[in-house]
Amino acid sequence: MRAGIVAVIGRANAGKSTLVNVLVGEKVSIVSPKPQTTRDRILGVLTEKDYQIVFEDTPGIYKADNALNAVMQKTAERAAKDVDAVLLVVDAHAGLSETDRRLVKKYAGKEIPLMVALSKTDISAEETLIAAVRALKDEKAELVPVSARKGTNVKELKKVLVSLLPEREPVFSQPVVSDKSERFMLGEIMREKILLKFDKEIPHGVAVIVHTFKTEGGVAEVGVDIVCEKPNHKAILIGKGGRAMKEAASFAREDMEKFLGRKVFLTTYVRVKEDWRNRPALLGEYGYGKSET
Repeated sequence: MRAGIVAVIGRANAGKSTLVNVLVGEKVSIVSPKPQTTRDRILGVLTEKDYQIVFEDTPGIYKADNALNAVMQKTAERAAKDVDAVLLVVDAHAGLSETDRRLVKKYAGKEIPLMVALSKTDISAEETLIAAVRALKDEKAELVPVSARKGTNVKELKKVLVSLLPEREPVFSQPVVSDKSERFMLGEIMREKILLKFDKEIPHGVAVIVHTFKTEGGVAEVGVDIVCEKPNHKAILIGKGGRAMKEAASFAREDMEKFLGRKVFLTTYVRVKEDWRNRPALLGEYGYGKSET
C-alpha cells in the first residue's frame, strides 16, 4: 500500500484544520474564524484499503509577537521536515500573499513533494482564483482548488496526495484517527467555544488546562482551568452573574458528550496568570513546546 506523513502548512486562518477534518472524515482539530486557532501539531490519520495518509495539522504561519507564538511557528517549521509530502493550504478567497509565495519558493522543487490546495473556492471571486492559479502554474508543485465546506475536489486532492506517497507499510497499524489523547481534545473543545464566543484579543490570551478527567459508569467528570492574562479579561470571560462562561461551558459540554459518547459533568475555573504567553515556565506547564528543542 501507499502510506506516509503529509505536513499541512499555510498562513493563519487559511482553512488548514477544516480541510484536515474533512479529509480524515473526523473532527481531529478545532476550528474557528479566528487566526491562531491551532496551537499544536495534531495528527489526523486517514486509512483506506490501499493507502494511509497521516496529516500533520500545524499552527498558522505569521509573524510571532510573543513567546507562545514563537513556539507555534517553530512547531510549524519543524513539521515540514522528515515527512513524505508537504500540503500548502492557500486561502484563495483572500488571494495569494507574499507569505504564500515565500512558502511555495521554500518548498517547491525540493526532495519532498509539494502540493498546493487553493482553499475556500466556494467563496472566492473568480478573478482572484484565476490569478492565484496563473501565479502558481510554473512552480514545481501539484495544484488543486478545493472547498472543504462544499467538498469540492476533496476526492481529487486525496488522489493526488496518495500518488506522492511511497509504497510502504502503514505508519499506524491500529485503527486510529488522531494521536491526541481524550484529555487533550476536551481542552481543545473548551478553547474552541471560547474562541467562538469572545472577541478580539481575549481568546488568544487564553489557555485551557484539563486538571480532572475521570469516568465512572456512563458519566465523565471534567474539570478545566481557563487561564487568562488580565483581571479585566477574567471579568469578561465570566460575565455578569457568570452568564458568559456558563454559556460557553454549556456548548463545550454538548460537544464533549458527543466526543466521549457519554454524559459529562463539567466544572470551569477562570484564573489569571499575567503575561503567561511570554513566560517559558508556564508555556511548558501548559504543554506548549514540550517536544521542541
